[in-house]
Amino acid sequence: MAQWSRGELEGAFAEYQRVAATSGASGDWRPWADLFTEDAEYVEHVYGRMHGRQAILEWITATMTTYPGSEMPEFPIEWSLIDEERGWVVCQVWNRMRDPGDGSVHQEYNFTLLKYAGGGHWSYEEDIYNPLHFGTMLAAWEAARDAAGDAAAAP
Repeated sequence: MAQWSRGELEGAFAEYQRVAATSGASGDWRPWADLFTEDAEYVEHVYGRMHGRQAILEWITATMTTYPGSEMPEFPIEWSLIDEERGWVVCQVWNRMRDPGDGSVHQEYNFTLLKYAGGGHWSYEEDIYNPLHFGTMLAAWEAARDAAGDAAAAP
């Protein structure tokens, strides 16, 4: 039998998305980090493993307040699956850059595995993606940003 109801898992995941959107817009990642248990593990295949809420907060703050993370404020979910038996959520997250000035959308996805711990907290997150795809997307965004800036500066 499942430890948590589907409704609780859906609610916790909806809150995770809401807080990520708020943190992305404000640059304050503490509320997002507070969604994790004190002993949570976060696996990020480029940056490594973070152990504990404080380590997660330090990593996400440093990453998302410096370039290029500081230009990536939106994280819409394309799809998600809820495994009620395990208390897991698997989803595809778009990491979306700011509008470069021409209205174009530049984004790349990752797959995320979240393990629920109850009480609105997550004990584990793992992000899986191809960093080369992010590099290609970032180069295209920078080119669009530069072109839009040049167009705005033209007489």
